Amino acid sequence: MTLQICVALMLGVVAIAWLGLASYGRLRWASATQALLAQLEAARVPHVAERFDVRELDGLPAPVQRYLRAVLKDGQAIVAAATFQHTGTFNVTALASRERWIPFTSEQRVVTHGPGFVWTARMVLVPGVTILVHDAFAGGVGTLHAAALGLFSLADQHGTGEIARGELMRYMMEAVWYPTALLPSQGVKWVAVNEVSADATMVDGDISMTMRFTFGSGGVIESVRADARAAMVGGKQVMMPWEGRMSDYQDLDGMRLPLTAEAAWLTPQGRKPYWRGTIASARYELSRQG
Repeated sequence: MTLQICVALMLGVVAIAWLGLASYGRLRWASATQALLAQLEAARVPHVAERFDVRELDGLPAPVQRYLRAVLKDGQAIVAAATFQHTGTFNVTALASRERWIPFTSEQRVVTHGPGFVWTARMVLVPGVTILVHDAFAGGVGTLHAAALGLFSLADQHGTGEIARGELMRYMMEAVWYPTALLPSQGVKWVAVNEVSADATMVDGDISMTMRFTFGSGGVIESVRADARAAMVGGKQVMMPWEGRMSDYQDLDGMRLPLTAEAAWLTPQGRKPYWRGTIASARYELSRQG
């Protein structure tokens, strides 16, 4: 047997083993995804109101009234759940001086009562090495897990406390994609800041969350900001401001929604974007169909 044949056989064995490992990782990841989705569904509770009544806007800050009138129609059924497909890019070195953006695809399941989501993403770090990511808030518990091939953990946080608070912040910022969740009838309390901004407070269990919404052209939400969210810096949690920006508003299922968004950390060195995504598809489940 020649050396070339031996090398070819060895490479073939390695390739088969790698493919088997990747297949096993995908199966394990799919099982973990189903467990998170079951946790999300188990936390659902009935809606207090089935439809948006424009009269509930009375007394709200002026920019909030303009926004909700712009994106919802009187009588709009409350969004009970939604499933989104995203495409975009993720900066895997978000808090470093040198950026490295890689493409991702993802699916996200959202439930609005009790509030939660499960985001499952796939990105190729280098050819042959796929990173799978879970980002979730389900049943009051936050999860952030990234693993190469779905097997070798790169980040793994799970529990209550700051991880749960951070994930509820994401749910609240992304409510621009299920805007009935921002109505007073759904438990959100609004306080005026100025002519273009207002603070919204949402409570889930022991977590009370306030974020600042800024409204732009046409009355729609332009950005959402939290004063402090836990970021991992050098293996430690560091609290820093966090912001989401929205754009490209379009009409979808009777609502006006942004198709693109960007998330960023606001560091002493400047704004550090790390997620840029576009809604590829959206499927809504309404509290009362028809």
